[in-house]
Amino acid sequence: MTDYVQEQEMEIEALEAILMDEFKEIHSGESGLSTSNRCFQITLSPQDDDTDQSTTPVQLALIFSHTEKYPDEPPLLNVKSIRGIQTSDLKVVKEKLEQEASENLGMAMIYTLVTSAKEWLSERYGQDADADNAEEEEATKDEVIVPHGEPVTVDTFLAWRERFEAELALERAKLMPESALTAPKEKKLTGRQWFESGRATAKGAAPVNEGSDEEDEEDIDFDDDDFEDDEEDMLEHYLAEKSDSSSHSSKRTA
Repeated sequence: MTDYVQEQEMEIEALEAILMDEFKEIHSGESGLSTSNRCFQITLSPQDDDTDQSTTPVQLALIFSHTEKYPDEPPLLNVKSIRGIQTSDLKVVKEKLEQEASENLGMAMIYTLVTSAKEWLSERYGQDADADNAEEEEATKDEVIVPHGEPVTVDTFLAWRERFEAELALERAKLMPESALTAPKEKKLTGRQWFESGRATAKGAAPVNEGSDEEDEEDIDFDDDDFEDDEEDMLEHYLAEKSDSSSHSSKRTA
């Protein structure tokens, strides 16, 4: 003789362990079933189990109660909408579950019905949720952020760079001595040459002989390695040298 009560109790324990918070016992008066036996409710949603159910747009309550000879006879079943399910859909899913229960007589079937109900929810409402998400993504893409100010393009950047280089050249010209700027082209010194020649004079080297072109060229004969520093380094050296010279002059005057 089959011990129906023991089988039913074992199934309840298994469902509690598997479904956890989704499974709970409710009063028969709120079950919607015509029975005074123990009634249970399982909360289902089309999303994955890891998803927070409080944020899902659709939730279904599957309610059941074991009959006296369950599982040799089907359980009492009812479905309710917790959130977002139409009445016509509740009727469809209830008929589907009752049909499956009649096909699984003789074995514990509640978890099978739970799986079937979740699959139906995913097919019926999962696509709607995906469509809503797609619409939200499209709406986000359509939002155009209007930039403020003049947009940066290749043309505007090149124009700015030309102005910047012109201003930089003017500033560098102000730092050069007038003699270097007005010298003949063949004798005009670069900033590095002027700096090196000035430093040599300060150390006591013989001044440049203006009467001999060859001597001038020899005095300004630098190795190519001397010009590897960029112009910014030369200007920094020059300003430092000029600052030191001014400091020494002030001390002599004092």
